[in-house]
Amino acid sequence: MKAALVLETGKILLGESFGATGETFGEVVFNTGMTGYQEVLTDPSYAGQIVCMTYPLIGNYGINRVDDQSEKPQVQGFIVKEAARNPSHWQMEKNLSRTLAQSGVVGIKGIDTRALTRIIREHGVLRGIITTELEGLQEIVSRLNNLSVPTDVVARVSTSKTYTLPPMAMEKEILHVVVMDFGIKRNILQAMQESGFRLTVVPHNTPTEKILNLQPDGVFLSNGPGDPKEVTTGIKTIQGLVGERPIFGICLGHQLLSLALGGDTYKMKFGHRGGNQPVQDLTTKRVTITSQNHGYAISEKSLEQTPLYVTHRNLNDQSIEGVKHRDLPVFSVQYHPEAGPGPSESLYLFDEFAQLMQEWRAGYAS
Repeated sequence: MKAALVLETGKILLGESFGATGETFGEVVFNTGMTGYQEVLTDPSYAGQIVCMTYPLIGNYGINRVDDQSEKPQVQGFIVKEAARNPSHWQMEKNLSRTLAQSGVVGIKGIDTRALTRIIREHGVLRGIITTELEGLQEIVSRLNNLSVPTDVVARVSTSKTYTLPPMAMEKEILHVVVMDFGIKRNILQAMQESGFRLTVVPHNTPTEKILNLQPDGVFLSNGPGDPKEVTTGIKTIQGLVGERPIFGICLGHQLLSLALGGDTYKMKFGHRGGNQPVQDLTTKRVTITSQNHGYAISEKSLEQTPLYVTHRNLNDQSIEGVKHRDLPVFSVQYHPEAGPGPSESLYLFDEFAQLMQEWRAGYAS
């Protein structure tokens, strides 16, 4: 079956349908990862987005339940150059097309994904529609002008109830961390469990008092989708937590922390999405390759009026990748420390968080 990708610029790309049939609307973005397509599909940070994979062959090792980052695919649509027809892997349970079809995700294959990436780099992220109904495509262009991509989507992907997870590294000092779930990935939770953290995961709109009543050693602000300025309840909660407990934020949590302390954010032209983003620690000058998925960033000028200072930079565009509080045990990074997918060079950040919590616990006890 034929399919088409219609962009708000009026550009129409024709290809073949795979996955579910019908129509889907979202913000078209690109991911530069060569592997990890299953993690991309199930990452809650992609809620509301149609994802184009720049690597040409996708689906070649199939789908398994181990690599899922949430209960289901979260993307609005999926774009690939070639979807492998005969995947092979010892863990494989089903193929990519069947997974998308069962989840109701509309996909398109057989288009020039690198040409599409150049269009996005030139124009910035674009609204788009994938459709298997090829009549009236020009009408879809007109309809796109009246559609807006939802930016307040955290409530859709956050947990609806509090739950707990035990530590996996019992030889380490057990530290209790409350995780504010703005759309967290399973690999991030697992990485913290392996760091010796006992986790209490709470919904995105949990108030400050309820979190403090759980008596945590620290608070973790998770990744998530959408415009950080829309997460007003979370920002208010974070404001109440600053100074009460050590705080570590990543991705969306990184942006929310800066907003809570008086900073500002802006929408990037096409964002950072992939497992190959070079980041430099400005203190040690060490460079790590990081996994990222975000379309917003912190405005550097806005930090002048806050107690935060810049600790990390992206070496591709010099955007802010990390901040710390000048006086309190509070810090955040724009990237994902765990490898899901991507490199694991930044797992040391969980050790830094543990040290801050241990120092806070010792000071609190004295």
